[in-house]
Amino acid sequence: MTTRLDQLTQAMSLHRWDVLLITDPKHVYYLTGFASDPHERFLGLLLQNGEEPVLIVPALDGDAAAAASSVSNIVTHQDTDNPYELLRKQIKGSIGTMALEKDQLTVSRYEQLQHFLSAHSYSDAGQVLRDMRIRKSEDEVKIMKRAVALVEDVLSQGLKQVKIGMQEIELVAELEYLMKKLGADGPSFDTMVLTGTNTALPHGVPGSRKIAEGDLLMFDLGVFAGGYASDITRTFAVGQISSEQERIYNTVLAANQAAIRAVKPGVTYGSIDKAARSVIDEAGYGPAFLHRLGHGLGMDVHEYPSIHGLNEELLTSGAVFTIEPGIYVPGVGGVRIEDDVFVTDNGVEVLTSFPKQLTVLG
Repeated sequence: MTTRLDQLTQAMSLHRWDVLLITDPKHVYYLTGFASDPHERFLGLLLQNGEEPVLIVPALDGDAAAAASSVSNIVTHQDTDNPYELLRKQIKGSIGTMALEKDQLTVSRYEQLQHFLSAHSYSDAGQVLRDMRIRKSEDEVKIMKRAVALVEDVLSQGLKQVKIGMQEIELVAELEYLMKKLGADGPSFDTMVLTGTNTALPHGVPGSRKIAEGDLLMFDLGVFAGGYASDITRTFAVGQISSEQERIYNTVLAANQAAIRAVKPGVTYGSIDKAARSVIDEAGYGPAFLHRLGHGLGMDVHEYPSIHGLNEELLTSGAVFTIEPGIYVPGVGGVRIEDDVFVTDNGVEVLTSFPKQLTVLG
């Protein structure tokens, strides 16, 4: 069985990288099984052609790394050490091309690497890692299904707390309490609860606005469980809503369903966005769909790829991403309906199962 480290070693040979340094904690976990938050301290996985991988961790994480990591060659550093000097000592000989995750590379870190390592050139390993992460294994999907089940349980129980006059932020607090109570590691992003005209703000910030009769009420929430994220949005009616609000809801639901039907291996991501957008355009709300259709989902709540109309990349089995069309009309309100989907060999499996038909609360 080819391991993830084996795949990276093959990529190093293909791209003629002499050294590969991984510093994103999530990538270190993905490749070694060791999960940590090093804060400002240095964490790095070093791969060199023909050499055993080296995991460099803060001394306070040494025991945890030894217990969890598949990499046995672990080097620790104290807070008083210069980890870049330590890194250089692990590298054999001069460095031609060094590969890094350029998205993770600060100017300060680059200056340190250049001073102590003096590589001839630097290459970006980001695309290789993204291509690996986009194809979820059976085990990864199983973990993600648990994260989805947890967040749907949170939403189900949270809806029982909804009361006229309750503030958005109060409901956020209830939901995030439930996340921990039900076994999630925590929220995968800042929980969003918006009511009334605030629902017309795609990334609104929950505040003191109170839930009122005739409101649309939007929940956008997710959890981390086992290192993987879930992400779901549902919008509800509080009592009797207007005919326009109901029309907006039904249009978004139809767009969501059209996009899901379009998912299968070999089609472009752009075609899925267009499948949803055409429904909203035909209903006359095209300009009110203000964002891309969705985003990749996995160890990060927002990861590669971006699901937008100009993305001509082809879907491959194993990909997991969100489908979340929305319509946002100032003064009227907004609706977003978001599902997490998994691309199978033959089509699509929708991981989220929370009901999507318009539900009236109260």
